[in-house]
Amino acid sequence: MQRPIMTSPAFLRVPSSPASEADLPVAADLADTLAAHADRCVGMAANMIGVSKRIIVFADEETGRTMTMFNPRIIAQAEPYRIEEGCLSLTGMREVTRYQRITVTYQDRRMREHTAKFDGFTAQIIQHEVDHCDGVLV
Repeated sequence: MQRPIMTSPAFLRVPSSPASEADLPVAADLADTLAAHADRCVGMAANMIGVSKRIIVFADEETGRTMTMFNPRIIAQAEPYRIEEGCLSLTGMREVTRYQRITVTYQDRRMREHTAKFDGFTAQIIQHEVDHCDGVLV
């Protein structure tokens, strides 16, 4: 089910709580909401639909599929660069530091833990969404 986009900076600044299997419906709503905004959005975190849980959904440039991560955590990063980013929840563009290559630990829909490496634009999307989980506004 598509949900409205949260635009309250006060809400978005609060770090999200860990997600569990009970949050699978939130992940489905998040994917539906991302699909509804695919013309201008490539990733979303659960707090962007008003749910303060550590769940992200994004378009994986390498596979061409939408990927869901529960409790993502960036554990390594390399090759910093500066770039301007926008956000569906906020107006305007802001300059941020991102990393060309990252390593992420996360859980899948069955709560199995994974570690994966990402680079390029997909890595940038993940960093933006993990910032949302951490309460960091871009």
